[in-house]
Amino acid sequence: MFDVKKVRKDFPMFKNNPLMQGHNMVYFDNANTTFKPDCVIEKEMEYYSNYCCNSHRGDYDLAEKADESYEGARKSVASFINAKPNEVVFVSGTSLALNMIAQGLKNRLSKNDEIVISEAEHASNILPWFRLQEEIGCKIVYVPLNNEGRVTEEGLKSVLSNKTKIVSLAYVTNVLGYVLDVKSLTKITHEAGAIFVCDGAQAVPHMKIDVKDLDVDFLVFSGHKCVGPTGTGVMYGKIHLLDTMPSLILGGGMNTTFNTCGNYGYLASPNKFEAGTQNIAGAIGLARALQYLDELGMDNIQHYEQELKKYAISKLKTIPEIIIYNKDAEAGIITFNYQGVHAQDMATLLGSLGICVRSGEHCAKLLPNFLGELATVRASFYFYNTFEEIDQFVEACKKGCDFLDVFFD
Repeated sequence: MFDVKKVRKDFPMFKNNPLMQGHNMVYFDNANTTFKPDCVIEKEMEYYSNYCCNSHRGDYDLAEKADESYEGARKSVASFINAKPNEVVFVSGTSLALNMIAQGLKNRLSKNDEIVISEAEHASNILPWFRLQEEIGCKIVYVPLNNEGRVTEEGLKSVLSNKTKIVSLAYVTNVLGYVLDVKSLTKITHEAGAIFVCDGAQAVPHMKIDVKDLDVDFLVFSGHKCVGPTGTGVMYGKIHLLDTMPSLILGGGMNTTFNTCGNYGYLASPNKFEAGTQNIAGAIGLARALQYLDELGMDNIQHYEQELKKYAISKLKTIPEIIIYNKDAEAGIITFNYQGVHAQDMATLLGSLGICVRSGEHCAKLLPNFLGELATVRASFYFYNTFEEIDQFVEACKKGCDFLDVFFD
């Protein structure tokens, strides 16, 4: 197990930061985005300071260094999820990746075909499929959630049919934090003759992922949730699917030729999906971030977060007014409300006491149908959080009944 106090020294947000230290700030909004370690920042700065030029464009030493670093980053990311480099496409994040997949698979769909999702999905894994429903006339089908709000094998089987062409589900749901049995769900999907798309945004930062073992057809995730740079992400796809998908964005760097007759050709995957100047520094920084996580050990990270979650749940249960919606979830996410206090008011109160959490629908606007709540408060942990911070968080939660007193005393 890693030394958390030592790990925190890797993050400038915890060092000489008046916004953090002056207010004794506790950051529990890691499902939103994560802090960045020095090694990631330095790796990006190394590119900008030493060989800042475009990739796949120049025939000089600086350009060669940029090419080596960019494609080296691809190899590193591929290794992290046990993929081949040509199966890894750099994107700006999960949202773009899911849009690229939805539009790329459009030619496989026809009217009355079915796309399976769940009500627990993030907007990024709902709206691109809604668009296909409008464009083609295919049908969105929802996996029924069980009493806890989980997607189960039985639930998925109950909605699959010979019309099912795509199943797209989050490995870890971003509100309730349930971890799906993706390997089993993928097997069931394939037996039905459909493609399985996995939203890994809340999974890849917290657990070891092996795309070959899972056998998913696509896996997408964002760098900024993995202590990596914002504006970075990955779209993994099986190569035979990538090769048959059209690119969403066309432009320089992704074509082999085009002429005045309108004839054109694309490069092979993954390059055909990366039109224009890429976020080269971001890709290099993302690779370093994943290397950093690998050095800490993904199993260590997952185990530590589970211990934090277990401890926090045990403490919150001592506050009668706290309603916890996912106490048995495996991920380090706690979604709750304080009885009689609106979620945004509770989050504002916690913020005034130095606790950073998120309130609202968390971009999962269908889930209130299941929860029976329009908004909730979400606290989410990462490996650099401490048990002492949880104590501070719980003490702040106790003041929910004094909401007006805290602000108007």
